[in-house]
Amino acid sequence: MSSKIPELLAPAGSLEKLKVAVLYGADALYLGGQQFGLRTAADNFTQRELVEGCEFAHARGVKVYVVVNAFLHDQELAELPPYVKFLEQVGVDALIVADLGVLKVVRSHSGLPVHLSTQASVINSYGAKFWQRAGVTRVILGREVSIAHAGEIRRATGIPVEIFIHGSMCSSYSGNCVISNFTQGRDSNRGGCAHSCRFEYSYSDQDGAVIDSSSPYFLSSKDLNGLSLLPQVVEANIDSIKIEGRMKGHHYAGVVTKAYASLLAHYQKIGQWDQNILQQQTEELSRVINRDYTSGNLLHPAQGDSIYQQRENRPLEYQMVGIVHQVVKDDFILVEVKSAFELGDRLELIPFAGEAQEFELSWIRDLAGGQVVRTRPSTMVRIPYLPAAQTFNLLRGRCAEVVCN
Repeated sequence: MSSKIPELLAPAGSLEKLKVAVLYGADALYLGGQQFGLRTAADNFTQRELVEGCEFAHARGVKVYVVVNAFLHDQELAELPPYVKFLEQVGVDALIVADLGVLKVVRSHSGLPVHLSTQASVINSYGAKFWQRAGVTRVILGREVSIAHAGEIRRATGIPVEIFIHGSMCSSYSGNCVISNFTQGRDSNRGGCAHSCRFEYSYSDQDGAVIDSSSPYFLSSKDLNGLSLLPQVVEANIDSIKIEGRMKGHHYAGVVTKAYASLLAHYQKIGQWDQNILQQQTEELSRVINRDYTSGNLLHPAQGDSIYQQRENRPLEYQMVGIVHQVVKDDFILVEVKSAFELGDRLELIPFAGEAQEFELSWIRDLAGGQVVRTRPSTMVRIPYLPAAQTFNLLRGRCAEVVCN
């Protein structure tokens, strides 16, 4: 097989985030409806939003995959067929499933392609072949698989493979965790994960005496970052690379998608990897809130240096403050305020291509034209026109300049 550019698969936690990810360079999106998924706390899509989201994405050549990756009981499986038929009518491009029963229902009631969720923990060619015979058209491999091994599975089976390339990591095997079940009565494998691995713990003996409290976050993993490993991904002929993060914000969706899309697009154009773009986008990824970065298992099995030994509440360096909703040439930009900013603040516009552009707010006005000194979240304001601005561009500020949460 000749090397190919992998599909860049981005998270869509809401309709607005879907649009952001599409415009910042995603090739495909994965999202969840109101039922049958593993991210019940996300802003999952209503049926109306699914229709609008598919129309928006497809009009721009971007595919939409819907997660139906929870493990279901018989009663829930009985409720699944109408939903599957609806998704087929909407025109989604594939479903992501983990349960053999769900796979059976989907194949019995639709002609939709099925991608196997990472929750199924496929880490070898024999497992991939089994699911291929069952009717799966793509395998999302377990996060324990390296890039090289993923390429070997691809060559051995011929089935398209997908790997995670960026985002939060789970310390449990392929995300099969039951800590939340025991600590909070929430089933991680049915959408109720409480992120218990991020809590502070200590070692105790059978009498309750603390043995060691020097490493209280030993269950917490650093975040995955495979940007610099894209040459190996292309060489291994991986079909799709996935960005984790349906529960994360607009800034994450836009900046992370753009980072990977920029590097891949330049390589596709000239056939060489640009170290300047890599450095630039690596710096951009550092501006997104993260738990420090690791390559996870992408090169070799993760070791102790992949553990994130810090609290979750470290200070932000940047914060998204707004989204561009309208651009009136030579006049103003209409912005939906996400976090407060003030007259005189220095902000950055994040274009869909190219470097972020810094500017100073010389004036702010409300919709009636009145002057505004300090904005309020969930309001619309006008700010000075910027030639590079486009609808759905993100605005952010340094926390040294604006008030960060």
